[in-house]
Amino acid sequence: MELQNASAVVTGGASGLGLATVRRFVERGVPTVVLDLPGSDGQRVAEELGELVTFAPADVTDPAAVDAGLDLARSPIRALVHCAGRGGTVRVVEKDGSPGSLETYESIVRTNLVGTFNVLRLAAARMVANEPVDGERGVCVLTASVAAWEGQIGQIPYASAKAGVVGMTLVAARDLARKLVRVCSIAPGTFDTPILSRFPDEVLDKLAAQTPHPQRLGRPDEFAALAHHIIDNAMLNGETLRLDGAIRMAAR
Repeated sequence: MELQNASAVVTGGASGLGLATVRRFVERGVPTVVLDLPGSDGQRVAEELGELVTFAPADVTDPAAVDAGLDLARSPIRALVHCAGRGGTVRVVEKDGSPGSLETYESIVRTNLVGTFNVLRLAAARMVANEPVDGERGVCVLTASVAAWEGQIGQIPYASAKAGVVGMTLVAARDLARKLVRVCSIAPGTFDTPILSRFPDEVLDKLAAQTPHPQRLGRPDEFAALAHHIIDNAMLNGETLRLDGAIRMAAR
């Protein structure tokens, strides 16, 4: 899809995968809204990247805040890349024998799954009102994870949510097909992003060593490159694309 005279929205755009995606939009001259938490580096990113970037402080699960953020975009919005998410550890039964925290489970699923649907529905509602360009009105790129298939011990809320994003993708693409809006998801493997910053170096080295080739953590710009290819390639629709160096995650 051509993004001339159009704008983009990137959630989680203040860091990691989202920030790399924002930078690519800026390189292409596309006005971009960085939608991220009020306490994020979003304003600093907007000031650093210049007049094409606008920061919208919002929690992705808050309909009013997300809607207000979308209002800041230069019309029409034709591209969404939804990267916002969070991790967290919950076991079914904790090591002390207590049941896993339902509160933590619900919170992580709410951010990663409910937040994804909230952003998708609000952005898509704006896209379907666009005039078609080359047979398209817009493209939505969501973020799943290889944890949707191979979640590790302790990842049960994160894996549950990301499996939900995978399940959402084809249904949303079918739902929006007649309205000329495409939906795809990217399922990253182990990427060098802030979500892994809570782990010590030895854990990160172990994760990198599990990737057959290239044997390293993924780079955010590699995610951004695929997101932009999905936007450009009109035949990519309804798919979840693994971006993982052929990794298949071990149980722990």
